[in-house]
Amino acid sequence: ALPGLFESFVTPLTPRTLHCRPLCHTRARRAPTLTPRRRPVRLSDGGEMDSWDSTTLAVVKKIPLLTVKAGPRDGELWVSRLKEEYQALIGFVQSNKANDNDWFTIASNREGTKWTGKCWYVHELIRYEFDLQFEVPVTYPATPFEIELPELDGKTAKMYRGGKICLTIHFKPLWAKNAPHFGVAHALCLGLAPWLAAEIPSLVERGVIDQFAK
Repeated sequence: ALPGLFESFVTPLTPRTLHCRPLCHTRARRAPTLTPRRRPVRLSDGGEMDSWDSTTLAVVKKIPLLTVKAGPRDGELWVSRLKEEYQALIGFVQSNKANDNDWFTIASNREGTKWTGKCWYVHELIRYEFDLQFEVPVTYPATPFEIELPELDGKTAKMYRGGKICLTIHFKPLWAKNAPHFGVAHALCLGLAPWLAAEIPSLVERGVIDQFAK
């Protein structure tokens, strides 16, 4: 069941042979077990993060970075990757709720390839809620997925056909520098959240999303 703990590497010791007895009685002793060690993973920034506001940067730096490099075709490794994805998402959601900033729900199919949910944005005390979906490409996590808000298709120029949101030009370079450590939570934080903040007020002013008000 997801989420779960992921396995870590343990560097084995070479067994030592003790010579405190005659050679014919020499026995090999099992090497002591080492405490699992993980190499620290750090966020890589080549200057692209300057395009995000300080609040967004503070939030994304709290999201756990992922370690398993695996895509939908990688079998058991992909299962391990999904466990990390859910762990990061849980941490992200908990952080948002702690700061009274809960703004999305998301879940995947059994294979972890199709994700659906809801996202919302509050503008002038009115909540506007939309369907959220995306499919994980076979090249993931080397390349990010495309976030879709199908109900807003054709309502803004900052969107491709099918309701795929148009992300900042800095997003993909930043993702590439941090692959495979970025995941679903990072894409929502650095991709969808800024898009909603930039586009929803404009769409409200134009009166084209009144039906999504809650």
